[in-house]
Amino acid sequence: MKISEAQKKIDVWIKKYGVRYFNELTNTALLMEEVGEVARVMARRYGEQSEKESDKGKKLEDELADVLFVLICIANQTGIDLEKALKENLAKKTKRDKTRHVKNKKLKKV
Repeated sequence: MKISEAQKKIDVWIKKYGVRYFNELTNTALLMEEVGEVARVMARRYGEQSEKESDKGKKLEDELADVLFVLICIANQTGIDLEKALKENLAKKTKRDKTRHVKNKKLKKV
């Protein structure tokens, strides 16, 4: 699915099931909450914290999808074409960093 298709599908879903978008501040808070849930899974499953029994059923892919859902909601309600924004952002990063990481001795393969 293209990002533009995801934006349209989520817009339809919000209007059908969500009644309306939460305001931008609420969605920003929800985004932070969802990112925190991703961090929790990462810290416990891939980091050094032990995983609680209550966290074992959490799926990283579901938590990442929650982040993407809220991010797309914010883009939709603020009129941002995420597909275009991502292409422009990648072009900016490529221009700015095309040799930066390659020259970083900390990133050399072992």
